[in-house]
Amino acid sequence: MIIPTLGALAALLAAFFWASASFLFAQAGRWLPPLHLNLFKGICGLALLGLTLLVLPGNMTAFTPSTLLWLGLSGLIGITLGDTAYLAALNDLGPRHTLLLSILAPPMTALLSLILLHEALTLWAWGGIAITTAGVAWVISERTSETHGQTPVRWRGVIWGLTAALAQSGAVILSRAVFLTTSVNALQSAVIRLAAGVVGLLLWMILTAQIRLEISALKVQPRFWGYAFAATFLGTYLAMWLQQVALTYAAAGIVQTLLATSPIFVLPLAAWRGERLTPRAVLGAMVSLLGVWLLFQPI
Repeated sequence: MIIPTLGALAALLAAFFWASASFLFAQAGRWLPPLHLNLFKGICGLALLGLTLLVLPGNMTAFTPSTLLWLGLSGLIGITLGDTAYLAALNDLGPRHTLLLSILAPPMTALLSLILLHEALTLWAWGGIAITTAGVAWVISERTSETHGQTPVRWRGVIWGLTAALAQSGAVILSRAVFLTTSVNALQSAVIRLAAGVVGLLLWMILTAQIRLEISALKVQPRFWGYAFAATFLGTYLAMWLQQVALTYAAAGIVQTLLATSPIFVLPLAAWRGERLTPRAVLGAMVSLLGVWLLFQPI
């Protein structure tokens, strides 16, 4: 029970770091387009992870070409395709509808891991996935002043959102499969995945003629660099590393469910920033916490 618990705790911590980074990425996004910001955080995160891999002893384990292939494919699917689809869904649907579609990732991952990896979950775990997913969905589906007057849902955005959720699930399954069959460690896995994702993003931007960037505006915005580097450190460096640690020790469906709790961690951070929390948001968070508690039960 100790090892799966360690994986679950790593996933929760990754979700917390990603929630913290989301505020900083939102600030940095005022000066840099989404795809360029995604590439920026990928390159900086890769540099940090690569430096850590060189500094920490015992992290340079041998891996086969097939391991490199599967981890690289995981990075391409999760970072290049998944993040790009998520950004496209945000443009068409807005954040709340996009987040609602992303909630499909945990049950997708649990089903795929059962079929492809033969990872059978207990009834407690299935209940925890269902309750946690429902609690998060209830929180982010709440209508606020930001959601009134929005345009109707666009089916192109729905397709992008479903693609993003499926890509997240597929990337997690591939990483989990590597950990189940090889001795590759979490840090090494994170470096390989992020490197593949960065290469994929560069190719995507070249093919779509979005590689050109006017950086003169950033030279007079010193706050951008602070926001961007802090967000990258929390959301890419620490969160991605912890995600791979979680997949080393815990089942893919449980990890993906716990990673999806980021919107719940946003609530106390928003309250700390002075935003008012509604009773529905608080109740939804409590429901999600009940689901998380079930995921930690051994039977």
